[in-house]
This record gives sequence, C-alpha cells and structure tokens, in this order.
Amino acid sequence: MSVFFKTGRGRDPYRSRMTARFDAVGLVVSDMAASVTFYRRLGFAFPEGAETAPHAEAVLPGGIRLLLDTEESVRSFHPGWRRPTGSGRASLALLCDRPEEVDALYEELVGAGYQGELKPWDAVWGQRYAIVNDPDGNGVDLFAPLPSAQ
Repeated sequence: MSVFFKTGRGRDPYRSRMTARFDAVGLVVSDMAASVTFYRRLGFAFPEGAETAPHAEAVLPGGIRLLLDTEESVRSFHPGWRRPTGSGRASLALLCDRPEEVDALYEELVGAGYQGELKPWDAVWGQRYAIVNDPDGNGVDLFAPLPSAQ
C-alpha cells in the first residue's frame, strides 16, 4: 500500500527523491530453531540448515523477505543492543484464503503448543481474525475476508 501526499500542483514531492522501497521484515529471535519451525508451519520457505544459523531469510510471494537474527548475532555488530520488553513489539499479518483456514491454522498452531493470543472471531470490519504468538511473543495475525464482506 502506498500513500502519497500531493502538493498543490498535484505532484508528489517525495517520489523523485525517494529510492528506498520496502524489502523485508526483520525479527530478533531468542531460539532460531523454534522460530524457523514456527514460521515453516505457516508456509515460510526457510532453507535447510536455517535452524542453526545466526541469520536466516525466507523470500515471500511478491519478493518481500522475512529475516530472522539471533540475539547473539545482533549483539556481534551492535554490542549495546538490548531486547525490548513488553508485548506488541512486532506483528505480522497473514491473509488466508477462507475464514475456515483461519480457524484450522489457529487450531493447528495452538495444538502444536504455540500460544493463542486471540481465538478466531468474526471482526466487525468484515474479517475472520485470530492471533497466535511466535516463540518470542510476536503476534502473528491470521485473517480472511468474511463472505458477506467480499
């Protein structure tokens, strides 16, 4: 999604100056193997051996990447880094094809021992919605449009 603020002349003043484009989401993880296992369950294609690497990447449809780095890896290039505390540090949102897929994926992940943050429900904004936490407590939102909202 792009948002452009136009000048009075109908021209985007930032477009000609900005070359940066969204490329990746990075998460610092406390247990690489647990995180890779969790995200593989969600369909992220991490390469073999990623479980033991200090840095791992999965390319998503459309070219965006999910980057995982161990705390030790981050501290190696940023010695003063400290893990943020509290909830809501990061969140990923995954679009499911159907409302039933939200329920099934939520049940599969919770059944595998991951923490369910918010059970599936029909949100007032027209989506079936649920949240499961990854091994580090980051929220992973699962959602699909409800038939009445399509």
